[in-house]
Amino acid sequence: MSGPRTIILGASHWHTPLYANAIAEVHQVVGVSDDDVSLVQGLADGWGAPVEADWRKLVDLPDIALAYVFGPHDGMAEKCLALIDRGIPFVVEKPLGTSLAELSAVRKAADAAGVPATVPLIQRGGPTDRWLAKAGRPTYQRISFIAGPPSRYVDNGNAWMLDPAKAGGGCLANLGPHFVDLFLQGCDATTVRVQSRLSSTLHGGDVEDHASLIITTPEGREAIVEVGYAFPGSPLKRYCSYTSVGDAGYASVDSDGSATFTAADGITESATIDVDSDPLYDPFVRRVAQTLEDGFQGLPTLAQLEDVMRPIWQAYDDQHGGREHA
Repeated sequence: MSGPRTIILGASHWHTPLYANAIAEVHQVVGVSDDDVSLVQGLADGWGAPVEADWRKLVDLPDIALAYVFGPHDGMAEKCLALIDRGIPFVVEKPLGTSLAELSAVRKAADAAGVPATVPLIQRGGPTDRWLAKAGRPTYQRISFIAGPPSRYVDNGNAWMLDPAKAGGGCLANLGPHFVDLFLQGCDATTVRVQSRLSSTLHGGDVEDHASLIITTPEGREAIVEVGYAFPGSPLKRYCSYTSVGDAGYASVDSDGSATFTAADGITESATIDVDSDPLYDPFVRRVAQTLEDGFQGLPTLAQLEDVMRPIWQAYDDQHGGREHA
C-alpha cells in the first residue's frame, strides 16, 4: 500500500464503492469512519484500514495528507472545518451542507487557511460533456437525468437522504449540481437567474422526487435542467437525455448513448458514447492523487461549487412557485 495517508469520513455513502478500487491503488487509507461501522467494515477491510464510529479520532491522526468527506449532508461542513483547522486537503461530495451559508463558510475558511479542496463533479470532462461541447458555447441547453426511486436510499443504507433536515433536499440537491455545473462551465458563467418547480407527487415523500430549473445567464444563455427520482428500480438505472445548441451546431445524446451532432453547415455525425456516470469516479480519484501536491489544479473548486449551488438553494427557497430569483 502506497500513496498519501488518507482518511475516509462517512464511508457508507452510496458513491464510496465507486471510488474504492482507485482509492486502494493510489492512496494509503489509514482510517475509515461511519456512524454505523457495520456498513463500512467490508470497505475498510478492502483498504486494510481500521474503522472508527467517531470521525474526530481520524482527523487527529498524525501525518494525514488527504481526506474524503462523505456522509449525511448536515454533518459535512463540520467535518470540512475540522480538516481545515488541521491543514488537511480534502475531497468533499456535493452539496457540502444543507445551505449556501454552510458551503460559503467552508469555502472562505479553506481560502483563508490555504487548504486545497475539490468536489467530484464527475460529469465535467466526461463523454457526454465532451460530445455537447461540439456545439460550442451553449446558447440553449436541455438536460434530463431521472434516477431510480427514493427507496433505493433505504436499500443501500442511506435512508438519511429522504430526511430534508439531514439531506437539505431531494433530487435537486443531489443530482442537480452536476448539470448546473456543465452549463456554467460551458458558458463560462458564474451568475444566473433561476425559475423552478419542485414536486414530490409521485412518491409522496418529504423530499422532492422531481425538479425542473430554467437557468439564464445575464446575456440570455439558457438551460433547462430536469432531475428526478422517478425512474423505476431497474438494471437500466436511469433515464437521461441531453441537447445543446451553440454557434457550431446542435448536439444531442440519448439515454442509450446514441449521440448526434449537426454542424452549422448541416452535416450530421453520429456515435455511441457511454452515458453511465458510475465509471467517472475512478478517474476522478486518480486525478486527485496526481494533483494533490499542486492543490488539485484543474479539478472543481469550492468556489465553483458555490456558484453551482447558489441557484439550487434559491430554488428551494421557492419550493411551491415559479417566481424568478435574481
